[in-house]
Amino acid sequence: MPLVNVRLIEGVFNEDEKRAMIEKLTDAMVEIEGENMRQVTWVVIDEVKSGDWGLAGNPLTTEHVLGIKNSVPA
Repeated sequence: MPLVNVRLIEGVFNEDEKRAMIEKLTDAMVEIEGENMRQVTWVVIDEVKSGDWGLAGNPLTTEHVLGIKNSVPA
C-alpha cells in the first residue's frame, strides 16, 4: 500500500490546495500502480511550524515561502 508523505511549512497552502495535492498524488500513484491501488493509497500532509524548517543553514518562515510561491508564474 503506497504512502505518500508531504511536508509543508504551515500557512502556505490553503485547504483547497492541499485537497488538490491529495487527489493528484493519488492519481499519480494509480497511474503507476494501477486502479486497484486507489483505495489503498495513503497521502499524509504534515505541516511544519514556521521557522522549524531550514534551507542552506537558514530557517524558512511562512512569509519567506509565500514569497517564493507568489513569485513563480502560474
